[in-house]
Amino acid sequence: MTIEIELKFIATPQAAEKLAETLAAWPHQHNAARELSNTYYETDDNQLRRWDMGLRIRGVDGRYEMTLKAAGKTVGGLHQRPEYNVDLDAPQLDIARLPADIWPQGTDIAALQQRLQPLFSTHFRRETWRVTFRESEIEVAFDCGAVAAGELSEPLYEVELELKSGQRADLLQFAEALIAMGGLRLGSLSKAARGYQLAQGNPARPVRPLPLQNIAAKATVEQGMVQAFSAALAHWQYHEEVWLRGNPDAKAGVLEALETLRQAFSLFGALVPRKANSELRQKLTRLEELLADSGIEADTACFSSVSVEAQLALTHWLAESLWQPWLDEKSKTKLQGSFKRFCDIMLGRIGADLKETFADVQLFNEFQDKATRLNRQLLAVHLLAGAYPAEEVHSWLAGWQELQHAIREQQERGLIPLANMAIRQPPFWLSSGAKR
Repeated sequence: MTIEIELKFIATPQAAEKLAETLAAWPHQHNAARELSNTYYETDDNQLRRWDMGLRIRGVDGRYEMTLKAAGKTVGGLHQRPEYNVDLDAPQLDIARLPADIWPQGTDIAALQQRLQPLFSTHFRRETWRVTFRESEIEVAFDCGAVAAGELSEPLYEVELELKSGQRADLLQFAEALIAMGGLRLGSLSKAARGYQLAQGNPARPVRPLPLQNIAAKATVEQGMVQAFSAALAHWQYHEEVWLRGNPDAKAGVLEALETLRQAFSLFGALVPRKANSELRQKLTRLEELLADSGIEADTACFSSVSVEAQLALTHWLAESLWQPWLDEKSKTKLQGSFKRFCDIMLGRIGADLKETFADVQLFNEFQDKATRLNRQLLAVHLLAGAYPAEEVHSWLAGWQELQHAIREQQERGLIPLANMAIRQPPFWLSSGAKR
């Protein structure tokens, strides 16, 4: 088993033409382009997908390799997953040759083998450079081809940076230098994810609300903080993809993600000093200013240096825990405390703030003035409420969301009763059913 650490970028054709010239700035070894074919396998009920696994056979120059990628972690475009590789004499699937302990307990490997069928494929030309950057060796691969499932396909232009030896921090800093050439954006969707989408008929991806954040029992405050920022980044990248695929309403999802990041900085601001993320916040502010242009096109926004630099900076900040050098011992101790207790306190403050904000509001323009505060507080609740019974959380949120919707739709009549109903709701964060 190896742990694959790589950054994935989606490239424009114009950027691909500049890649070789850009890489000449560093010591490197170049390998000419080769044709790669990949067939991905799955059961009829997507069992591997539900296990967060991907299984393929790759063919190149008459040689074949079976690869299984197991559950890992993706932050921004940084992918870290266990990977198992087996050389094959022919392109015939044989999962019995993979380590038996990678499968969930009780898996009937022979039965699973019988259920696996080709689901989609990728075919592309791969050109690679082995770059020396500081103390690390980084493979840069440019893939040009297509992902296909049945009669559906979509073009593929990707630049992947894989850490072959050295430090992850070097990989991220090399990426910061590389994106200066333009035409690259971080890609959170793997080739497999795009293949699954095509295999399902390529339905339009919907605009979706920020979900409640699931957090492990007994999580620390620091783990909850990382989860909050990671969730906002995932929300950003998802809606960026939807916007680029032609849905203009998804721009609002990108803006919501940026507002969620702002709320996350506020929630944890007492523990992580502002100087630990001041440069990152400045990059995010510049992106908000860019997106304030109502006529900006998705391609212009998402491939802009402002957007890509902000996403990569946030990915770097999270992956390398760049807040740590700025912490004193007291803050470090607090970050290792119970996230559940932290949520109890912060949700209590949010509940009290909303009650005070809307207790005596009478006029419609007053409701409008307070709408931004309501929106921000509800985003904060989504980042904090994952440790509580979901039904109780959604019930509490529904009251405030009705008020939020009525203000947005300028429904002047009925706002006061909606506010009063929301205020009277019992706090879910005092529930005995919460996970500890």
